[in-house]
Amino acid sequence: MIDGVDWTFWTVILCKPDCVERGLVDQVLDRIAAAGITVSGCLDLTAQAWQAHVHYWDLLVDADWFTGRDMPAALDALYVGKPVTVALGYAEPKQEEDGIQRRVRRILGHFDPTQARPGTIRGDLGDDSLDAALAGKRLVNNLVHTSDDPASARRDFGIWFGANRRTLLAPQSTPRQRASTQS
Repeated sequence: MIDGVDWTFWTVILCKPDCVERGLVDQVLDRIAAAGITVSGCLDLTAQAWQAHVHYWDLLVDADWFTGRDMPAALDALYVGKPVTVALGYAEPKQEEDGIQRRVRRILGHFDPTQARPGTIRGDLGDDSLDAALAGKRLVNNLVHTSDDPASARRDFGIWFGANRRTLLAPQSTPRQRASTQS
């Protein structure tokens, strides 16, 4: 347990600008909920540069792996000033499965929509490819991100929700309720 919250039960779901622009937020969140994940605390906001840079710190630290792309500029082009929707996913682990973060990542599918299996969110709804992104020297538009593990869920919550919304971290939260955008 970290800071009184057991992050093994929580994930942050980030519906990216392409998801919002295409009007797919409800469909994406409904598909996650249909898999037995409680989706709550939905928050619509405009992404700031600091949020994108902190969220994707690993892309910035390992920028030399991405030759030919200016990673800060690519993150800014994808996120800054654009609408996103964030939500919380909650589920207690099933005996035969691993944690919520891996469960939701399986529902999303491969990061490259052209490689994602049919039946996954990216496989069914994605309309971009890694090849197109590389050719355009940009990041892949793949609709949605979710936390990798309990530590990243904690970090992602701080980035997108902030500490003043910790009351959302209650399993009994009303599913799909919109959180206040006031800080």
